[in-house]
Amino acid sequence: MKIEDIRVGSVRVPLKTPFKTALRTVDAVEDTLVCVTAFGGLAGWGEAPPTAAITGETNASIKAAILGHIRPALLGKDLDSFEEVQAALHGAIVGNTSAKAALDMALYDLFAQSCNQPLYRLLGGARSELETDLTISLNEPQQMVQDSLAAVQAGYRILKVKVGKGGDDVQRIRAVRQAVGAKVRLRVDANQGWQAKQAVRLIRQMEDAGLDIDLVEQPVPAHDLQGLAEVTRQVDTPILADESVFSAQNALKVLQCHAADYINIKLMKTGGIAKALQICTLAELYGVQCMVGCMLESRLSVSAAAHLAAARQVVTMVDLDGPGLCAADPFTGGPVFDGPRILLGTAPGIGVEPTTGYLEEEAENHVNNTEAIRAYLMRAI
Repeated sequence: MKIEDIRVGSVRVPLKTPFKTALRTVDAVEDTLVCVTAFGGLAGWGEAPPTAAITGETNASIKAAILGHIRPALLGKDLDSFEEVQAALHGAIVGNTSAKAALDMALYDLFAQSCNQPLYRLLGGARSELETDLTISLNEPQQMVQDSLAAVQAGYRILKVKVGKGGDDVQRIRAVRQAVGAKVRLRVDANQGWQAKQAVRLIRQMEDAGLDIDLVEQPVPAHDLQGLAEVTRQVDTPILADESVFSAQNALKVLQCHAADYINIKLMKTGGIAKALQICTLAELYGVQCMVGCMLESRLSVSAAAHLAAARQVVTMVDLDGPGLCAADPFTGGPVFDGPRILLGTAPGIGVEPTTGYLEEEAENHVNNTEAIRAYLMRAI
């Protein structure tokens, strides 16, 4: 089954509320879509968000990487030689992990469709249902309390609370804990917002206050592996490495020096599912649990991450709330996102395709019907 063509497009989905972290504020998902077609009529779909503050990529750079480098390297390649296709993908250009992730998931989508199996089963099939947390954006404590109560009302039992941008972060977590009660699990995400000594002091204050935190995610800057290890040694609360781990090589360094208790795997950091599976294997060897998370993405790429999370036992935590943050869903098929529950289903591949309403051409109005969307995406840019 040879790759016939690769096309790109765009998707824009407004968020229910602005997404605020220590690194950025975003009002909408505005991502690049990719469609890979193969001889025989099958089509695989992928998505990449422009997370410049983390991966260094914009929509313009993602499209340039795909059309200028990855597409020429993959056209005509045979998917039956999947390892060779992967080598061509990752050898086409250095870095550009989100662009590669979009192509990687589209290729896996195609391959699983050709096998007439849902992707998670081909990857290991550990489970068919997941439970995700929901992110509470970084705001003043009163607003974060309101957002947390709304999340609990909607059925979420695990909240990931953003901190790390000045003010009293301990007070933020204390206010949320008092509001939601003891049964709701809280995860704290500083998004690199603290320095090592500050992180130790703040986490110890949370521990002394009995706030019962599940974990603290990426408390220090990504490059400060020594600081991350120091925080991990000095506190009782488990530490989750996120931005510090893009690759299997990064993961190995974290695992070897026990710089963190857990690892957060994101397709946009690793460059796709194939590289993410390498991190899973390393984590299994070291007996370290993993989370599968996402950037600010719509249901297409989050569904690919859900297939990965459902495939491997080492993945014990899921932060795949992107669809829950979106105000609309421009896709059909694939996993069902029902509040905190993610149901994988039996559709071949990843199972997700665009429908209507939120795909748009560059500098033009929204495309408002399925035929126009498909015509646009299947046209060379």
